[in-house]
Amino acid sequence: MARAFWVTEPGTGAIRSETVGEPGPGEVRVRALYSGISRGSETLVFRGHVPEGEHERMRAPFQAGDFPAPVKYGYASVGVVEAGEPDLLGQTVFCLHPHQDTYVVPGEAVVPLPSEVPAARAVLAANAETAVNALWDGAPRVGDRVAVVGAGTVGCLCAAFLRAMPGVDVTLVDPDPAKQPAADALGVPLSHPADTPGKRDLIFHASGTAAGLQTALDAAGFEATVVELSWYGTEPVPTGLGGAFHSQRLQLVSSQVGSVSPARRARRTHRERLEMAIALLHDPALDALITGETRFADLPAAMARLAEQPSGVLCHRVVYGS
Repeated sequence: MARAFWVTEPGTGAIRSETVGEPGPGEVRVRALYSGISRGSETLVFRGHVPEGEHERMRAPFQAGDFPAPVKYGYASVGVVEAGEPDLLGQTVFCLHPHQDTYVVPGEAVVPLPSEVPAARAVLAANAETAVNALWDGAPRVGDRVAVVGAGTVGCLCAAFLRAMPGVDVTLVDPDPAKQPAADALGVPLSHPADTPGKRDLIFHASGTAAGLQTALDAAGFEATVVELSWYGTEPVPTGLGGAFHSQRLQLVSSQVGSVSPARRARRTHRERLEMAIALLHDPALDALITGETRFADLPAAMARLAEQPSGVLCHRVVYGS
């Protein structure tokens, strides 16, 4: 038997028991150690805000049920292979699986962690993959002046990866002063939207708010690019395109992790992208992006609390076992 977290109806979750069989040929059974809550998409799912027209495209790899509910959703699980494929037995792996303490998946669905990436930090892998895809979409260049609007988990990961690029001047932008410790840990300055430096060459928007998108557009220099990472679900997004948007010849580019960026699609698979994202989690400074922890048994209450968007929360880690 296994236990899994389900959204039983919009705004309500529960832990349910499930039967898990023995792994067949080519499969593995994984015992979860940790999982991560991707607040952007998971809180939209929890509140029942996935648009009807996006139900199929929003499905997670091992999702069960359908939107809006009941649905088993999530995609950031780290665990140990306990049975199945001999080459993977005993390895600590990442899998794009919902919150569940034991599960059976094809062996090709798990990615072994490099020795320098601890299991507790690897819950950031799915968000890191989103950040990698965004940088491929935005194509930053040496010496670029970049702003990342929205210092959530994805925004902070974008800033961390940009910081490592030669000559790139990157600033995080967020109105929440509780994000300052994460920015300090990453070595990236944090600005209030009212003080956002202008004339940026490239802007990544990841705040999930219309106000943040406007801040991103306002920070753009002539012929700059704004990469939109936020996903709003059913929420309308009013944006002022009547000002400098046309005269400044700005580009507004969507970025979404479900498809590999067109810039790399011919030469990178989904798995290769995920493997690279996991390898980039070697930096201990990224531990600052995990701002809370919950026992798996307490996940229904924790998810309801996180859906209220409390200040300062980035990645929230779920812990399995005693």
